[in-house]
Amino acid sequence: MAVKDKDRNVIAQNKRAGHDYFIEETYEAGMVLKGTEIKSMRLGRMNLKDSFARISNGEMYLHNAHISEYEQGNRYNHEPTRARKLLLHKKQINELIGLTQQKGYSIVPLKVYIKNGFAKVLIGLAKGKKNYDKRETLKRQDAKREVERAMRERMKG
Repeated sequence: MAVKDKDRNVIAQNKRAGHDYFIEETYEAGMVLKGTEIKSMRLGRMNLKDSFARISNGEMYLHNAHISEYEQGNRYNHEPTRARKLLLHKKQINELIGLTQQKGYSIVPLKVYIKNGFAKVLIGLAKGKKNYDKRETLKRQDAKREVERAMRERMKG
């Protein structure tokens, strides 16, 4: 099910994004959805794995985001992996066009949540990590985990 995150109702998170990319900047964008899509999302039936955002004709679209079909939907149910339009200011889209034309930058969705009754997606301007960067991140996480474990043991004993 969906998880509460402060005042946001987080529906889906892209956990691979932090592992595969350096996130440089984040933007909050609205989503254009059909009725059965938002109903399915509110039930927590969304997956951001392998999804990405792309700009075409001055508009941004979210590709490969999987929203399961609504179980109570009829024959007018939505297609699960269709491209969904993201709502951003023209100035932000133009800024992202300029930044993504640089080598190695892409736009990845980080999380989807409900804010004030509207579906929002947090997208990040990301630069791909090399394999040695990924190993360095894992080493740092393991060291942090070890320190926390040692601190807990010390507090107990």
